Amino acid sequence: MLDLHPGSFRGPTYHYFFGLLASTGLRFSEAARLLREDADLEAGMLTIRETKFGKTRIVPLHPSTTLALRRYAAIRDDHPVRRISKYFFTGDLGRALIHANPHFSFILWTRQAGLRQPDERGGPRIHDLRHTFAVRTLLSWYQDGEDIERRLPELSTYLGHNYVSATYWYLTAHPDLLGEAKRRLDARWEVAE
Repeated sequence: MLDLHPGSFRGPTYHYFFGLLASTGLRFSEAARLLREDADLEAGMLTIRETKFGKTRIVPLHPSTTLALRRYAAIRDDHPVRRISKYFFTGDLGRALIHANPHFSFILWTRQAGLRQPDERGGPRIHDLRHTFAVRTLLSWYQDGEDIERRLPELSTYLGHNYVSATYWYLTAHPDLLGEAKRRLDARWEVAE
């Protein structure tokens, strides 16, 4: 990813930007509008302001994500124009990310990774990183034997959903999740018999 934009700060920015989306399930707009002051990399917390539903929430980070964001902040702040920017993720001139640029780079990156053909417009989307985060979280809970009904409101809150039903949309018809649900249902039927 870093080599997609040689000589430009876009490569490192998109590398860490997409990594944050994948590791937290943030919405594109939440990460793109993240302010420097709202990234508390000592505490490992992000303050996400004015979300899709006009709310503010605190998003705790995994230590590896915090470490990666510290690396980005160090190279970001190495240049005076970027250092004075109010935005955490910036381009060469310290401005906020423009919606189309990361999307175009994501298409290039997924082509380079072999996830889509050179002439193909379809394929993975940036929003799929959010979906994958939600599915992986739920699969991890299944594998750990967690009570999914009890934990699902936590995932909804973390993702910034107003209702648990909004989170269900991310989790429907995924083969691994359906397999886990079937396994649990079969186990309940065996106990009931």
